[in-house]
Amino acid sequence: MQKKKTHSQASLVQSGPAPKAGAIAIGAHPDDIEFLMAGTLLLLKEAGFEIHYLTLASGNCGSAQYNGAATRQIRNTEARTAAGILGAVFHPSLTDDLEILYNLTLLRALAAVIRHTRPSIVLTHSPEDYMEDHTTTSRLAVTAAFARGMPNFETVPERRAVEGEVTVYHAMPYGLRDGMRRRIVPEAFVDTGSVHKTKHAALAAHASQHHWLDVSQGVNSYLLSMEDMSLEVGRMSGAFKHAEGWRRHLHLGFSAAPRDPLAEALGTRYARNAAYEQGLAS
Repeated sequence: MQKKKTHSQASLVQSGPAPKAGAIAIGAHPDDIEFLMAGTLLLLKEAGFEIHYLTLASGNCGSAQYNGAATRQIRNTEARTAAGILGAVFHPSLTDDLEILYNLTLLRALAAVIRHTRPSIVLTHSPEDYMEDHTTTSRLAVTAAFARGMPNFETVPERRAVEGEVTVYHAMPYGLRDGMRRRIVPEAFVDTGSVHKTKHAALAAHASQHHWLDVSQGVNSYLLSMEDMSLEVGRMSGAFKHAEGWRRHLHLGFSAAPRDPLAEALGTRYARNAAYEQGLAS
């Protein structure tokens, strides 16, 4: 009987020269990144980061006109186009709509992407949101980032564990409220005014969703909805016209000490919310 091949932990951890700074946006569905995260992702690219684009679900349920297979194909094409507009490396979806479940299969697949891309910044959904595809994506992204350096956690496809610190940022929920209608306030604001036109163009690439959201969720204008949210977060900042809001995940397990690499990378385009910090201390 052949013995199972074993490896030392050292051989299973990637090391060597640090790769180019990387950031990955992990959304639930095609267009979530454009709604909530694309402005920040674009600014990180301007700051010299290699940026990555991944939506866990294919978007196959996002149509009242086409069947699941046709919708999946349409939305994959739209997402690839949007990622190209953003200048991001596109990663294929891992499952279908409403099948984003906190399970080992998805976790192994997402952890493989994290190890492959080696980001120092992970942008993902709010832990509180109006739908569970979003909140479960948030959970999976956090755990996949946490498991990046664990040699004994196997990924599919197989990727060696990686060294390095990572900071996880949670976007604002759609509508700026959680599932119980409570207002969510950002820890920090990113000024996205200079890249707003590109963010708008990337969202417009998801042409199939304009009619679908009008029908399914009563969103009167797909693009105006993003515009309104961007302006509202800017108003909340008290400093910017268009903005995206972020909250940092606790650093334990991700870095030796609290870090805020968005602040370091974006400079004056990043503003902390002093009231949020005071609330954490109270």
